[in-house]
Amino acid sequence: MAKPSTRYRTVDARPSKESLVKPGELVDLIEVTPLTLTDRRIYNQLLENAWEAIDKPVLHVIAKADLRGSHNSNDRIGESIERLMSAIVRVEAIWDGQAAIERVQLLGGNLEMSRADGLFEYEIPPRLRKIISNSTIFARLQREVMFALSSKYALTLYEMVQKRGNLRWRSSEKFSLDALRGVLGVPKGKLTSWSNLRLRAVDPAVSEVSALSDYMVEILPIKTGRSVTHVELKWWRKDGEATGKAERALQFASPGRHAKAKGTAEELASPKPRPEWLTRRGAALRTETYETAKLRHPGYDIYYVEGEWRAWAATKEPAADPDRAFLAFFRKFADANPI
Repeated sequence: MAKPSTRYRTVDARPSKESLVKPGELVDLIEVTPLTLTDRRIYNQLLENAWEAIDKPVLHVIAKADLRGSHNSNDRIGESIERLMSAIVRVEAIWDGQAAIERVQLLGGNLEMSRADGLFEYEIPPRLRKIISNSTIFARLQREVMFALSSKYALTLYEMVQKRGNLRWRSSEKFSLDALRGVLGVPKGKLTSWSNLRLRAVDPAVSEVSALSDYMVEILPIKTGRSVTHVELKWWRKDGEATGKAERALQFASPGRHAKAKGTAEELASPKPRPEWLTRRGAALRTETYETAKLRHPGYDIYYVEGEWRAWAATKEPAADPDRAFLAFFRKFADANPI
């Protein structure tokens, strides 16, 4: 008689010195109460600290210094803890073979010692423990990448890709625009149009995750009629050379990491000089404008696009804000001329 297959559970996965484990259900959750980047990082640390007994009704203890990171004050920890306690999230789950939505709190009761070098005691809510206990899909998160990413959108996208990256039969997934906003944790009423969502959240997150993680990522719009209603998330593992670049990017201090996401640290440290022919067409834009253009549209020759913009703008009324006008033109240029 054939032996029944043993289902591998997420709680059986082990964290390592370099990485931690996060249940897949807590990756694609929908935030009813938006969280910050710091909140998300702290929550990942709390999960990791509790991992050995995360599905059991026990109290967990961690030093506040471990949660504080590079900040000297405990104020931010307390604020994050209170947001996590009040946060309600929607989690897709399977109960008795049927798809279901669960609404749960992320963090239960806790006790914080007043001393700066004191301890923090906390518990995982019962219903959330049950979800974690039944989980069979997880994301393995590299600590170094988690702390290098500079926005909650980038961290969330990184977790989404890490959850899906090892699926042999799949390298893309479609989301409705509302579903993408929910998973990314976009506050209600914010970034309601695709153009704003792409500009403020999607493009910067894609650039950072592609620069610092083991995967290259794309998020492509899908139209229904004239409107963007869905997106397709694509991911593929980097080759050896690209992986090496990501590892070197993580060795830089924060400004250097951001430079890697915008292009290369070497390029920003010793930037390509602005061509003389372009100088004759007009004064240079602000340095941060060029850096923003590199971040949003990696791979493009920003000075060539600036030349195209100046040729187009020559027939128009002078822009009240040239830097903003250039970035708006660049977005349309990149849409019309993909690379």
